[in-house]
Amino acid sequence: MTDHAISGLSRSDPLAAVSPLDGRYASRTAPLSPHASEAALMRARTRVEVEYLIELAALDATPISLDDDAEATLRGVYKEFSAEDARLIKALEVDGAEGYAPTNHDVKAVEYFLRVRLDEADDAGTVADAEALYPWIHFGLTSEDVNNLAHRLLLKPAVSEVLVPAVREVRDALVDLAQAHRDTPMLARTHGQPATPTTFGKEMAVYAARLGRALGRVVVANGDLSGKLAGASGAYAAHDAAYPDIDWQAFSESFVHGLGLEHTPLATQVNPCDDLAALFDALRGVNNVLLDLDVDAWLYVSDRYLGQRAVEGETGSSTMPHKVNPIDFENSEGNLSKANSDLTFLGDYVTSSRLQRDLSDSTVKRNVGAALAHCLVGYGKAENGLAKVVPNETVMREELAATPEVIGEAVQTILRREGDTDAYERVKELTRGRSVTLDDFRELFGDLDVDEDVREELRALTPAGYVGVADALVDEIDE
Repeated sequence: MTDHAISGLSRSDPLAAVSPLDGRYASRTAPLSPHASEAALMRARTRVEVEYLIELAALDATPISLDDDAEATLRGVYKEFSAEDARLIKALEVDGAEGYAPTNHDVKAVEYFLRVRLDEADDAGTVADAEALYPWIHFGLTSEDVNNLAHRLLLKPAVSEVLVPAVREVRDALVDLAQAHRDTPMLARTHGQPATPTTFGKEMAVYAARLGRALGRVVVANGDLSGKLAGASGAYAAHDAAYPDIDWQAFSESFVHGLGLEHTPLATQVNPCDDLAALFDALRGVNNVLLDLDVDAWLYVSDRYLGQRAVEGETGSSTMPHKVNPIDFENSEGNLSKANSDLTFLGDYVTSSRLQRDLSDSTVKRNVGAALAHCLVGYGKAENGLAKVVPNETVMREELAATPEVIGEAVQTILRREGDTDAYERVKELTRGRSVTLDDFRELFGDLDVDEDVREELRALTPAGYVGVADALVDEIDE
């Protein structure tokens, strides 16, 4: 077999990445690494296990206790989590380390990792009798109790601290365009054909408003992320067997709330994940708005309604030097389409499990970060595209002037107001399928049996002036 390895290229080099998310787009997706990497998941699991141990020690019924120094030491394990810690957990899982045989189990490796760190704290005098704490690490839990909480502890800030701000930047750019060009007249198109004029600012305001509403649904869904801690089949069976007098349901609710999550009281071994599906669907809503924007912006560039600022030194086309391609909108469209495909799959998949538990969702959930990363690239590219475009008012006005037939709607509506029962048919006969001028309209107005003030009202109509209250509608964008 031929060796296809590239000489001198390390697997850790971004050029060797099997996904563009950690290769070509590594700099753009870097903000998600603290929330979506394998090391991040290890740290989140460690946090759950540490906080759980601390809460167990606080119960009067358990024979263990932790003083303030011990609690601070334990919390320091996840708060000061390092690459060395992550490598040790991986070694415990795969190779064995510190006297432990390989676990071949990622959550069990975290349990042994905590034992190692407790022994070190014991040696340092900050934790007393570390070995006595061993049985209470992961006490009564199943791996899913830890994993479902850990995943949400990663997902929640990934959305609130990375994705939401990125979407808000796109929305801010749209608001700026809407306000700056609120009264810039533009030919609208319905069914791809010339239609009642609008303003460029109003069209951008529509997208800003839609994006704001969609983003609000993301914020709500993210705030509703809900965790479970109820044992191997969701019945608190092991906990109840060991300490039947403890209200484990209340303990679980308090513990999960303490992690900043809502509580799922009814579950199998698996958290049902309807909360994840709702969040993924809300993100798809944001992406759908931006996909619509990407396509329209591309068409506006094609129609020369939008010019693009050239970037010094950038190649537009490998063969046509004059071109400045709308690559940012195209890239955004591609990444958001990929994100939506992934989010749809994830939302459908994670809400089902064979009976009380199967592991097929475990590997699937590891791909949540990839879906979020495609979102992030798409948002950044959309913002880049908006930052480069320059509305071409001259082209917009020229096209409006060349399309006088669009005032036909206004003409027939005013004539209807005056009681003309044939108004629509009269204008249709003049304009449909024909090239007309404003002079043709004025000739029609001269033949109408209307008051002179109405005739002057009709003569004052122009395509560029027929934009209704489009400029005022920009103010309807919610704060």
